[in-house]
Amino acid sequence: MSMAYEEYMKQVIKPMREQLVRANFKELLTPEEVEEYMSQVTGTTLVVVNSVCGCAAGLARPAAIKAIEESPHKPDHLVTVFAGQEREATAKMREYFTGYEPSSPSIALMKGNEVVHFIPREEIEDNELEDIVAGLTTAFEKNCM
Repeated sequence: MSMAYEEYMKQVIKPMREQLVRANFKELLTPEEVEEYMSQVTGTTLVVVNSVCGCAAGLARPAAIKAIEESPHKPDHLVTVFAGQEREATAKMREYFTGYEPSSPSIALMKGNEVVHFIPREEIEDNELEDIVAGLTTAFEKNCM
């Protein structure tokens, strides 16, 4: 890949990253960061596997942010990896999604290292924003105290 292309892609995806970072998501950029985070985490974590696709922009990111803003029950931690950009970090995070096929975008609610709620791309792109928010809010109520 040319340096010009890589620089172009960094600029294209910058607002896609910033949308979650502004909402207090921590970006995990390397497999080592994912491993370190997962080895120390306690409580609940909302993980957004970010993507450049339209369903990430129009549904996944807005739904995750809106659910956090509106729900009285919230995950203890918010993290994100970016599929197609930090491939190794994304692959490492997906190792913790036992029993789930790789999907981007996707949203996982975890207790410690266990997935307790998972929304794959198919359930994101085939739903309305409010339905995704409602599903996340219900998952927060069940798992986040």
